[in-house]
Formats: sequence, structure tokens, C-alpha cells
Amino acid sequence: MQTSPLSRFRLSGFSLAMLMAGPVLAQSAPVPAPVVAQASVPVLREVVVSGSRSERELDEVPASVDVLTGEDLDPARVGDIRELVRNVPNVSVRRAPQRFGAVNGSTGRDGNAGFNIRGLEGNRVLLTVDGIRVPRELSSGVFGSAAFGRDYYDLGLISRVEILRGASSALYGSDGLAGMVAMFTTEPKDLLKPGQTLGGRVGLRADTEDGSRGVGVTLAGAPSETLQWLGSVQVGRAKELDNQGENFALNSNRTAPNPQKDKGVSLLGKVVLTPGGGQRHTLTLEHVDKRSEVEAYSGRSTTATGTLDLDGTTDMQRTRLSWDGRFRVDGSAWADELRATVGYQEADSQEVSTELRTATPNNRSRDVTYTEKLWQAVLQAEKARSLGADWGQKLVYGVDVSVSRMDNLVTGVTPPAYETYPLKRFPPTRETNTALFVQSEFATDRWSVIPALRYDRFDLKAAADPLYPLQPASLKDSALSPKLGLIFRPGDELSLFANLAAGFKAPSSLQLNNFFQNTAASYRTIPNPNLKPETSRTLELGARDTTGPVQWEAAVFSGRYKDFIEELVVVGGQAGNPANPLTYQAVNKSQVRLSGFELKGKLALGKATDLRLAYGQTKGRDTTAGVPLNSVNPARLVLGVDHRVGDWKFGASVNHVAKKSTGDIDYTSAPNQFATPAYTTLDLRASWQLRPGMKISAALNNVTDRKYWEWTNVRGLAASSTVLDAYTAPGRSVAVALVADF
Repeated sequence: MQTSPLSRFRLSGFSLAMLMAGPVLAQSAPVPAPVVAQASVPVLREVVVSGSRSERELDEVPASVDVLTGEDLDPARVGDIRELVRNVPNVSVRRAPQRFGAVNGSTGRDGNAGFNIRGLEGNRVLLTVDGIRVPRELSSGVFGSAAFGRDYYDLGLISRVEILRGASSALYGSDGLAGMVAMFTTEPKDLLKPGQTLGGRVGLRADTEDGSRGVGVTLAGAPSETLQWLGSVQVGRAKELDNQGENFALNSNRTAPNPQKDKGVSLLGKVVLTPGGGQRHTLTLEHVDKRSEVEAYSGRSTTATGTLDLDGTTDMQRTRLSWDGRFRVDGSAWADELRATVGYQEADSQEVSTELRTATPNNRSRDVTYTEKLWQAVLQAEKARSLGADWGQKLVYGVDVSVSRMDNLVTGVTPPAYETYPLKRFPPTRETNTALFVQSEFATDRWSVIPALRYDRFDLKAAADPLYPLQPASLKDSALSPKLGLIFRPGDELSLFANLAAGFKAPSSLQLNNFFQNTAASYRTIPNPNLKPETSRTLELGARDTTGPVQWEAAVFSGRYKDFIEELVVVGGQAGNPANPLTYQAVNKSQVRLSGFELKGKLALGKATDLRLAYGQTKGRDTTAGVPLNSVNPARLVLGVDHRVGDWKFGASVNHVAKKSTGDIDYTSAPNQFATPAYTTLDLRASWQLRPGMKISAALNNVTDRKYWEWTNVRGLAASSTVLDAYTAPGRSVAVALVADF
């Protein structure tokens, strides 16, 4: 079975012709870069990497990219990925309350589950740290109380975040269906001043929203002109995330948060070697370890088959070792610079539920683990050429290879009658992906034409295992992902852009080989070796401009997504019929359409005051079933003001989120769902530069103590639920941070 978005995406022939035209027409004399407009745009000319696989100014990328750095990552304002995108329209992070059972119900076990971009989430969003892919989300009803999210981050190690909206598969391959979140860890140059041989940073943070407090110490040194190093340790503690529930009952009626204790320790080490000749080598070791303990009062009941006590623990670890090498190539007709990246990463996640029951036997536990080991290697070349007649070309091409090994184990004490521990929900699986990619930019002062093309070949090979009772299914397939970007500059500051792109996501090991069987009730899940990759075609049109004190960017987008994989779909059988049990399977089913609008701008009122605006709205529909797409969040408007007085900075943000209209909710699987009302919150912030290199900052969030619900956390919850308040967002909270550079 071959999947070829190319056959349904007619720009490919043009893309290939454009990609090949440069080497044929190019003059022999290289130029530093394509000829492009060099007008100064203070904010929008951020340098980004995710939009093109190479460093370029933001307004030279034909796509919407949010860049978060500097004060955007102030620890008083941002403690985790949920807070990171608090004021970013059309981007969110789901975090449901921890309300779960020992065997059934996984609500909240995945914590900060991952990013939602323009209505798509989970593994449909590509996540990377320093170019290395973050482990995938793993959740399914067959895992019971276990659900593994993708929050393998410590933002104390991060200096920059880029959020690329729209399909990114033409450059990065699978999982870039909806977009990409690329994070970059701190570099020695971020802390060392010119001529400084030893420097560092100490940070302290506390937040009443979850009772968190943390300390981080980072040291950097430059013992010689060719060598730099960095070491960082981040330690944090937290409690349960606050809400506005007021019922503290020790049973399922509870709406106040369940007591929780979180611990986190993260380490980062870097060595940067610049031996000369245009070479730069960066060796990075990163380790993130997060542990959580929950006293699940909400899971208690005193019925004859109830639960007297329920506890849960979660442990997530990610360790990465990577090398990034850059080489200047002089005199070559095919490359000015080579970049090689090799990384190895291990992720181990474990969730345990321990239950004291009223029935005999009264002790029950379930221990679920998920492991993912990754090798990733990328070799990339860049070449700039003059084509004459004021045209220039920049070519980026290379090969990307990754090998992932995924496994799981379910064990415990006193399993349900229909199961025997230990067992595996899917067999050990090795996924190999090999890709070739090329992007070529042709540019003048007025125009940039940027075609790109990537070919991916992936192979999911499952191995037989005594803990997995079926013959495992394997899958081989390929995808061809073209992209065409255009930029037109009618004036010195104004630029118009268009981006037409294809994306895809390969099936996961759990989707391919999900197995569960309840012989007593006669139902089961089975593998599906015929799954196809999910694919997308997206179009984005936008404009950027700076006119005097006004900077703005606007974009409209539309996308079609095919062959969405839905898990646990009934494909045959009858419940209660042992000879023909009710059968579930992951299948390619949904066809989805998404469209929307985004606007962001800044107005400078003199030298000391800035006004900011951001707005995003997305509409989504499952066109196969003819129903709305529930993963789409309501429209969001953010208005902000920043004012500087001497060593002080003050700011305020008003965040308004529209109601979730009943016409935008799919009630098929969950009738009478709760539709979240509109809400408006006010956040205040201030910082004081105590002395050069030392700053104290504070944030007062939800000043009016507004009670509200976020749609992403409550979807599927009945409007008649007696525990609606358990899903409310935090009320008024205060966060403070002290950061000292030396």
C-alpha cells in the first residue's frame, strides 16, 4: 500500500522543477545569501529555525511562527508548558484534573498532555528539543487509569521556543500534520558577556497556583577562545493545581483538587568547540525527571464493591545525548555549509495505581510502563548562489534517519478476572524512518519563491512476545510531502506571504497492534495492519507590515485532513456473544476540514509604552460524520499593555475567550456535553531591575478571581455532572521570581 499525497497535491511537479532549476541555472560564483529586502523591523525580524531548517529572519518565512524568548519565558509568568501558551491564540495545552480509578478512567493522568495547534493535538503536533523528537503521547481506554502525555520538559533549561503553525512535513516528516513546537536549550553564549570566562545564572521561583517553588543554577565558562561549556541544575516542587471547587468530601462528590505532590530534577550539560575553519561542535547531555504522587479522594466510595483508598504515582524520565556539528565548506559547488546532528534519547514513563477495596481480595494495583528509545541522525547541506538579474538562490537539502523502539508492560496485583498479569497491550515495535528533503529559495528584493519536497519511507516492525498473545502486525509505507511558499514585498516594510503544504502522520505502534480482551463480557480490540498514514493539505495566506509605531501580522488558513485514525471503533461482533465478540479496531475513518483567522499587532505609544493585540479563531468539522470537531477551542482575544519607568516594567493582559457554542460541539459519543461559557480574565505583572544582572518579577493572575472552564479540559463532560467545579481553572494566584546573572 502506497500513500502519495503527491497524486492529490498538484504543486509537486512545479515544486520539483523549481528545486532542480537552481543547480542548472546557477552561476559559479557563490553569494552569502539570497538577495532579499533588508529593511529593519524590530520585532517581526526575529531569527527562527523551525520554518526553514536554517536560520532566517521571521519575516522571510512564509508561514505563521510564534517566537517566545526573553521576557516571554520570565519564570514569574511561565512555569510550565500550560502557562507558556496562556496568551497565544489558537494554541493550548490540555490539563484535566487528576480524577481516576485504579483500573478504569484515565482523567488527568497525562498532566500537561501536549500542545493543540489550530484544533489538532497529540501526536499530530511535532515536538522537538534541539532538533531531537520528543517521545509520543500514549493513551487509550485499554490502559485503564494510565495515560502518558508529552510534558518531558523543564522550561528552566529552555531559552527559546518556536511554534510553527500548519503542516511541517515537507521539512520534518511525520507528526508535523498540524504544526510544530521547537524548543532550544540554553547556550553558553546566552550567559557569557564578551570577554567573560566564567558566568552564570541563579533563579528562584514560587507560585501559589500550584504551590510550586523552584531553584535553578546554571554556570557557563570559556576557558579558551575555542572552548565553551555550560552546566545547569533545576530543582522544583509543587502541589496540586488549584481550582475553584469548594467540596472537600473524601469521595466522588469532591470538587476540590485531590492532594498531590510533584518533584522534578533536571540537568543540562553542554560543551561547545570551535576549532576554526568554520567548524562548530556542540555536545549536549539533558536529563529531565518528574515524579508525582496523588491521593485520589475522588476515587473513593463505600459501596459493596467500592474503594476505601486510592493512590497514584507517575514517574516520567527523558535522557538525551546529542552532537551537533557545523562545517564551513569553501570552494564547493554544492554546499557552503554542512550540518550533522546525531542524537540518542531514552524515555521511561510509569504510572501506578494502588487501591484498597471493600470487596475481597481487598488489595489491587496496576503498574503500567511505557518506554521509547530513539536514534536520530540528520545530515544537511546549505548552498547560496547568484543566479544573475538580481536573483539569488539558497538551497537546503539532506537526509534524515530515525529509529525508535517502543515497548510497554502492564503488571500489578489482583487483576480483573478477565486478565492475567503481566501482559502487553502492543508488542515491542521498532519504527524506522528514512527521508530525503530539499528546499530551494529563489529571491529578489521583491519576491521569494520557496518550494520544498520530502520523501519519507517508514517501517513499523513488531516482534512476537510471550506477553502479547496475537501474531503482531507490521506496516511499511511511504509519503511524499511537497510545499510551496511565496513572499511578495510591495514596499519596504510590507510583505505578503502564501504557504501551500502537505503533511502526514504515520500510525503509532498502539494503533497498529492494540489488543485487549474481556472474555466474560465478550468484547475485544484487535490489530489493524491496513492502516494508512493521516494526511493533510493546508493553505495559509498572510501579511506583515511595520508602519511607523505600528507592527502587525494577519493570516487566514484552511486545511483538509484525510484518513484520520480513530481508535476503538466497532468493526463487528456482538456484546455478550462468546462466539462472535464485539470487536473494536483502530481505523482510517474521519475526513476533517479546519479553517480560521489570526491577527497579532503592536503599537508603540512613545518610547516607554507598548500596546499589544492577538486574536485567533478556528472552525473545524468532521466532514465524514457531518459533525463539529471537538478538539477545536473557542476564539481567544488577548489585549496587553507594557510600560517602562526607569528600572521598573509594568504590564497587564486582558484575556477574553468566547463561549463554546452548542453548534460547535459533536454530541454523538457524549450527549448533553457541557458547553463552556465565555470568560474574561485580567493578569498584572511587574519587574524591577535591582541592579545590572539582577531582576525580581511578579505576576498576579486572574485578578478578579473569575470562575471559568477551559473547553480543552472539559470536553465530553456532561452538563448535568455534579462535579463540574472540579474542572474549573485556577482562581487568583501570585507568582514571584528572582533571577541573577553574574
